[in-house]
Amino acid sequence: MKLLFLIPARGGSKGLPKKNIKVLGSKPLIHYSIDLARELADSIEDICVSTDSKEIQEVAEAAGVKLPFLRPAELATDQANSRDVILHALEFYARQNRFYDVVLLLQPTSPFRRLQDVKEMIKIYNTDLDMVVSVKEPHLNPYFSLFEENNGYLELSKKSNFTRRQDAPQVYAYNGSVYVINAQSIKSTQFSQFERVKKFVMDDLHSIDIDTKLDWLLAETVLDSNLLKPAVS
Repeated sequence: MKLLFLIPARGGSKGLPKKNIKVLGSKPLIHYSIDLARELADSIEDICVSTDSKEIQEVAEAAGVKLPFLRPAELATDQANSRDVILHALEFYARQNRFYDVVLLLQPTSPFRRLQDVKEMIKIYNTDLDMVVSVKEPHLNPYFSLFEENNGYLELSKKSNFTRRQDAPQVYAYNGSVYVINAQSIKSTQFSQFERVKKFVMDDLHSIDIDTKLDWLLAETVLDSNLLKPAVS
């Protein structure tokens, strides 16, 4: 089973400018994902940082990886999605007669994922699946505490008669950290249409996803408080 470790990192971040190369603790944010990928990959050539930014390219290559391409501008807009980025990378390598069975997508905004968790997700994966994805247990539940507006009035997203949250069915939220993706599945369909998806549950600390200044402050607090160790320390 041939794995491509794909780290998508476009340059245009609005919520937290240049977050992918901003220093968190002792190193740039993107280095956490690169360092973890280096622990897992059979070859450094199986690690792909997909970016449109020469600045991100320089920072990424300082962590020991070589970026064989810069992502085209049309794949660096707000409208571009992860599937487009994955297909671009797979097609690039296919033109070099390098073919991958699985894409292991590591978002650079999730610095606290644990090496042992990613290894376990790879073990869970098999060719009958579309994807193994990391999730967390959300604090809100559509059967009890999430609402939609209908004709101007709020109603439960999932209509039910539950009076206690703990009685409602367990739900899960993608935490954005790790996606172990069947390459054939992503070539034929969108993420949202995957039907054979297995979960891997992570706790709140290891699920931290950095998108805003508040998220960044939380991540700094976690490091400063020694609540956990970075994934590859």
